[in-house]
Amino acid sequence: MSDIIRLLPDSVANQIAAGEVVQRPASVVKELLENAIDAGGNTIELIIKDSGRTLVQVLDNGNGMSGTDARLCFERHATSKIREANDLYAIRTMGFRGEALASIAAVAQVELKTKQADDEAGTHIVIEASEVKEQTLCQCSKGTNIAVKNLFFNIPARRNFLKSDTVEFTHIQEEFFRVALINNSIAFSLYHNGKLIFKLEKGNFKQRITALFGSNYNQRLVPVEQNMDLVNIYGFICKPEFAKKTRGEQYFFTNGRFMKSSYFHHAINSAFEELLPQKNHPGYFLCLDVDPKTIDVNIHPTKTEVKFWDERAIYAVLRAAVKKSLGQFSIAPTLDFEKEQTFDIPPAPKGYVPKVPAIDINPDYNPFDKKWEKPSQKASTMRDKSNLQNWEKMFDAEKKQNYTEDFTQLIEEPAIKKPNEINELFIDNDIKHQDSSTSILFQCQNQYIVTSLKSGLVIIDQQRASERILYERFLSKDLVEIIQPQQKLFPQIVTFSPADTALFTELLPEVRALGYDIDIFGKNDFVINGTPADVKEEDIKPIMEELIESLKTELPSQKVQEKNQKVALAMAKSMSVKAGKKLSQLELETIVEQLFTLPVPEYTPSGKKIMTVLKKDDLEKLLN
Repeated sequence: MSDIIRLLPDSVANQIAAGEVVQRPASVVKELLENAIDAGGNTIELIIKDSGRTLVQVLDNGNGMSGTDARLCFERHATSKIREANDLYAIRTMGFRGEALASIAAVAQVELKTKQADDEAGTHIVIEASEVKEQTLCQCSKGTNIAVKNLFFNIPARRNFLKSDTVEFTHIQEEFFRVALINNSIAFSLYHNGKLIFKLEKGNFKQRITALFGSNYNQRLVPVEQNMDLVNIYGFICKPEFAKKTRGEQYFFTNGRFMKSSYFHHAINSAFEELLPQKNHPGYFLCLDVDPKTIDVNIHPTKTEVKFWDERAIYAVLRAAVKKSLGQFSIAPTLDFEKEQTFDIPPAPKGYVPKVPAIDINPDYNPFDKKWEKPSQKASTMRDKSNLQNWEKMFDAEKKQNYTEDFTQLIEEPAIKKPNEINELFIDNDIKHQDSSTSILFQCQNQYIVTSLKSGLVIIDQQRASERILYERFLSKDLVEIIQPQQKLFPQIVTFSPADTALFTELLPEVRALGYDIDIFGKNDFVINGTPADVKEEDIKPIMEELIESLKTELPSQKVQEKNQKVALAMAKSMSVKAGKKLSQLELETIVEQLFTLPVPEYTPSGKKIMTVLKKDDLEKLLN
């Protein structure tokens, strides 16, 4: 039998390696920016065209390379950082494996110009799909200018998997932020399709944060600092009132390198315990400096994961440092054990004479005289009951009016049919809704609605039912017919991160079609002049944040119909009646009646079951 194992050609091996390192244009941005930083540049420009599909170019004024190094850097595992295995545990630079440029050159057309300060001429190299097409001398300034063109030109399948331009540029911006935030001593510029997006001057950490996220972050940040032999922690956390429902403003850096750590993220959430509303995420920009021997960054192809030798101890230090900052700046409640825990009674003013207590009595009172007899207990009880009934009537009328105004608007479309007008509830013809005069309807555990059928009971999840009703309502408008918004007396301004701003801008037509009067107000700000009648003032910002969070990774390429459905589903989830909310009888009836008029009342748009039916036979089995 002939041999079947053979060595792969370098071009094929490089394409396989590229699948790990180069996943999208943002991966190229990360590798090129890190190389520019390692080269010692203090001014770096990033130029993007067509969200990285056509061009990713990085220019720096660093040390540059010789002709030999310029050619050798495109070979696999060619690096200036590692000489022996022990060097892996003393790494303080960004790149060290020597895989990035070789992987990029395997799936793109690369043009490199580089020159050292002492050289009279620079080196110009053109590579296409790992094949060197040209290497000549050229005139260029000190530093390196590398351009990656037509990414995945030789792998059409990989190119087709790229998302829309907005989504891909959002990923590029995120990589730019991760590099620019921690390297605040370097000036960065970002251009997209010829337009200047960011121009960052040199400064300190806080100045870099405000330059990227907006000047209003000056008032949001609280400093954190803790120095120990194990780890030095410094940076900023955001005040609890500025927590968001969207993730994205959580940044950890270890020895100048961005990292992801769900374990340390839990430490931050634990420190913010009881200070944040449910499902809100605190913002933080924290740097950890540790001995390189105590960490391993060589566990992930993109080097975004770091393994610590004693992560439990660092967890405790990190949590304590954040709690200390929250208490130090009077953000979290603290206990002062030195203060006397008694009433603070102010001293009496000068010349004040206390009044002697006195007892008022009636000298004419005679307990045996009938005119002083107390009213009978029966009369008093009847009077009190009469007053209580009158008060309850007033309260019920006011409560019913409030529920009518607040809730029936929420799901007032399409038109409601009475339960006894609904002939069939499900496909099963023997399951029919009871007459409203004889059916029972109540709420269980503030989460489920229980109502009767002719053949048994039906248990409905109130949140999922509300979600289905709102989803059908939004789609009934086809997101084309503009709903007239209810204008606000005081417009509300909502601020997003730059990455979220780009995504939200693309969604503006669909959001406006749902009844929101929204305009772009600034670089990352949107002014909301009007909303649908059923949206409360305090819910506007959470609804917008939940919409962005749900669409961040799921936005389809350019199909309008699918995008409309995604927006409608996200809005329905945000505005639905949540589990745990106590509902009135009127609210329960409204949900049940509207749910049973829908064409598909059994499942949510995402396929979750809304209700379950307990037939009479099932009840008998449970009781036997």
